[in-house]
Amino acid sequence: MLDGHVLLGWLCSCALLGLLACAPRPSDAYFGLTGNEPLTILPLTSEMEEAAVKAHYKVCDRLKLEKKQRRMCRRDPGVAETLMEAISMSALECQYQFRFERWNCTLEGRYRASLLKRGFKETAFLYAISSAGLTHAMAKACSAGRMERCTCDEAPDLENREAWQWGGCGDNLKYSNKFVKEFLGRKPNKDLRARVDFHNNLVGMKVIKAGVETTCKCHGVSGSCTVRTCWRQLSPFHEIGKQLKQKYETSLKVGSTTNEATGEGDISPPKKSIPGHGDQIPRTTDLVYIDDSPSFCMMSRYSPGTSGRKCYKDKNCDSICCGRGHNTQSRVVTRPCQCQVRWCCYVECKQCTQREEVYTCKD
Repeated sequence: MLDGHVLLGWLCSCALLGLLACAPRPSDAYFGLTGNEPLTILPLTSEMEEAAVKAHYKVCDRLKLEKKQRRMCRRDPGVAETLMEAISMSALECQYQFRFERWNCTLEGRYRASLLKRGFKETAFLYAISSAGLTHAMAKACSAGRMERCTCDEAPDLENREAWQWGGCGDNLKYSNKFVKEFLGRKPNKDLRARVDFHNNLVGMKVIKAGVETTCKCHGVSGSCTVRTCWRQLSPFHEIGKQLKQKYETSLKVGSTTNEATGEGDISPPKKSIPGHGDQIPRTTDLVYIDDSPSFCMMSRYSPGTSGRKCYKDKNCDSICCGRGHNTQSRVVTRPCQCQVRWCCYVECKQCTQREEVYTCKD
């Protein structure tokens, strides 16, 4: 049985590896990860292979994994890198989705540890985006040939099979789901927080599954489509992030009940009704939480607050600055502009100077 911090342990371990601490903060130009970004894998000679295996084991040992998880990590050289890729994808997408809000997915140091001890709606999002990140990264790693124990999706379930030829290299969601479920462990039956975390993990996996699309290419004489080659692909990870952010906005506060027939605990609406939610029973696709979130306005154990945070005057300064107002600074910036492609083969740009105003929250 895994404890209540299974997947978010990756985020904690990420600090050990320097991934979250060094991850670039997404700018306004960032439009999210596609999930297709390849890992850099160098071809190994026989002499290098033994060292690579030892390095792989070392990475697995450094990650904060339980005994079973560490064994799963060690049995395939691609797992450790996929775990690290999932951590990075999840963290960047979280930062992007919350870039305009009071809590901007701050995961450094003591803030992360304190946040994960509570069942806030922000914690629910972190569990969902983490499980989605691993599911997505694992399926892509299989189809990219980075795993020894899986390859392309080879289980088509399409209509009119006679008219369709299965081909291409589909993302192996079947193997990915199996791996992640085994990695997570069985559903806990008593502790409410553990059941809530497990539920939110599954929400992340279900969003991945719902976004699978079938891509086809036609083959035939003179462009005719006598035969179509088709394969399944996952949605870009940024689309997954957007859907989970929407689920965060409509997440439900829950309590606990006991099934008299089985004696097992179950997630249910809290005894006190929630404005706007009534006695709505959580669905398996809803994010759920058990603790009301802090305001995140002032520095606390959960976040550094919003003092000095950059905001956008007509977009979110009132909300981000929590009514404290904002400072305005004027600065001169120089950026490339009027760029043209020159033959052959470079881009030539002019340097344009302009004055811009920067808004930051008051203390």
